Amino acid sequence: MHKLLLSLCLIFLAVSANAEIIEKEGIPTAIMDQIYKKHPNALDFTAEKKAHFSQELLKVRYKEGEDKFVDYYRLDGHFFVSGLIIAADDMMFTDSKEKLKAAFNEYHVKQAVLVVNPNGAGEEFDLVLETAGKEWNVMIDKKGNIEKTEKE
Repeated sequence: MHKLLLSLCLIFLAVSANAEIIEKEGIPTAIMDQIYKKHPNALDFTAEKKAHFSQELLKVRYKEGEDKFVDYYRLDGHFFVSGLIIAADDMMFTDSKEKLKAAFNEYHVKQAVLVVNPNGAGEEFDLVLETAGKEWNVMIDKKGNIEKTEKE
């Protein structure tokens, strides 16, 4: 199961960065219905199409209360993976910051997403870091270890 989650997170990380912003009205009704079932008070929707290894995904961001979420759906409306946008300082793994500093020297966390395994087997973090003028997608696994890929 962990391999499946790791694969999903890597897919989540490797999604292309260049995309057109889609407002709420452009998000398919089937996807909106799924989100409203889980988050009936969701607001502030935006979406963008992302390509990953020839697989087109729709990345949907929204808020419910003070929480910010990001969900990925296949273009046919099937759910792919979900996460909660968090402050970088909320990372659970105390040694993660030391490992990031060792791997990247100086960096700035632009975005942090908590990805929770839907089967309850653990949590992982998806980060977008900026260092030396480049952006990196970084995954921190449930043990606090770092996997990294350079953002395209």
